[in-house]
Amino acid sequence: MLPLNVKNETARLRAVVLGTAVSNGPTPKPQDAYDPKSLEHIFAGTYPLEKDMVPEMEAFNAVFEKYGVQVYRPEIVENENQIFTRDIGFVIDDVFFKANILPDREKEFPAIHKVIEQIPAAKFVEIEDQSIHIEGGDVILWNDYIFIGTYCRPDYPEIKTARTNDKGVQFIRDYFPNKKVVDFDLVKSTKEARDNALHLDCCFQPVGEDKAIIYKEGFCDVEDYEYLRDLFGVENLFHITRQEMYDMNSNVFSIAPNVVVSERNFTRLNNWLRQNGFTVEEIPYAEISKQEGLLRCSTLPLIRD
Repeated sequence: MLPLNVKNETARLRAVVLGTAVSNGPTPKPQDAYDPKSLEHIFAGTYPLEKDMVPEMEAFNAVFEKYGVQVYRPEIVENENQIFTRDIGFVIDDVFFKANILPDREKEFPAIHKVIEQIPAAKFVEIEDQSIHIEGGDVILWNDYIFIGTYCRPDYPEIKTARTNDKGVQFIRDYFPNKKVVDFDLVKSTKEARDNALHLDCCFQPVGEDKAIIYKEGFCDVEDYEYLRDLFGVENLFHITRQEMYDMNSNVFSIAPNVVVSERNFTRLNNWLRQNGFTVEEIPYAEISKQEGLLRCSTLPLIRD
């Protein structure tokens, strides 16, 4: 059985599910795009190809091998995008939650059945109520805190990029009454990726013990940004620009408190990380980023120290 344990984003990683770009399928039709960044590249003829994305994911896998992390990969579903495992499930403490995701992506979850079979039934939660929506990219752990990105505006049903709803937040709040569950209303757009925080990890992510990457304009309410600013301390925040948010600078991934995997083109961020004592494992991931997801999106952590 897997001894699930995830309490934050940065403790030493021991086991993870890493997605796969193998048999990723053809370029989607515009009406099938899940997000505005993918749509932008579909129209531009620059949507990423399997032959370019597979090496990027294998570079990520090689970093995990370097640090002795147990890596699980999904079984291949033909012509299915299985890169972003963060969307299909997430672990809080020692409990695995199956996410309620877009119906078009239901084929992805059975592909990790070999992982699920190692989880005790009492530690596996499937949300039966289909009106409760929550995805792993919106759930960020920081010890006693659970930060959750959401979208609470009346047009939620019409916004394809609105993923976690207020019922999803309440579900986690009820499940963990002793945690501080804090929700953040995110800026959404179906047309402009530079103004779309698809998930909370697209505009905020802790690194190390007390620092975080943040995009102030990703929050609908300035008070939400100010809450995080005051909690972490402004001197511990790396503020990214609109373009850096679009490039997914906040979607890096921590293997340990002092080790961050980052995209090799994130020059300003990577320099800041090194200046603050982090080891930065730089890899190419620019093709995968065209689908509005990056390193954190591609992972589903199972065990951290």
